[in-house]
Parts: sequence; C-alpha cells; structure tokens
Amino acid sequence: MNTLMRPLDGRIIGGVCAGLANRFGLRPWTVRVIFLLSCLLPGPQFIAYLAMWIIIPGERQQTATA
Repeated sequence: MNTLMRPLDGRIIGGVCAGLANRFGLRPWTVRVIFLLSCLLPGPQFIAYLAMWIIIPGERQQTATA
C-alpha cells in the first residue's frame, strides 16, 4: 500500500479524500461520495476532515535538477 499523504494532483479542497483513496486503492470520487453520505449522519465529520487536512502531510513538488 502507498503511504498516506495528500497528493498535489486530484485535489478538490484539501486532498484528504484523494489521499485516503490512494492509500486504500479506491477511486477518489468513491471516497468523496462516502464522505458526503456520511454528512447525513450526526457526528463530527467536518471536524475530522479538518483535522486530517492538518495532520496528513502534503506531497512535495519535485524540482527538476539538471
């Protein structure tokens, strides 16, 4: 499995759903739909999303070396 990090490409807001999808081998839209459906249930989904946005490291840009 891949490491958990927020990718540079494929982000919609913070890249949390895309990072989770890459980590678990799912499509990013599948994770986004699951997240949106979970928002219909009571609970701290947005707080968890914000916490993951802060905790999960972002992917670093690779600089070209000549």
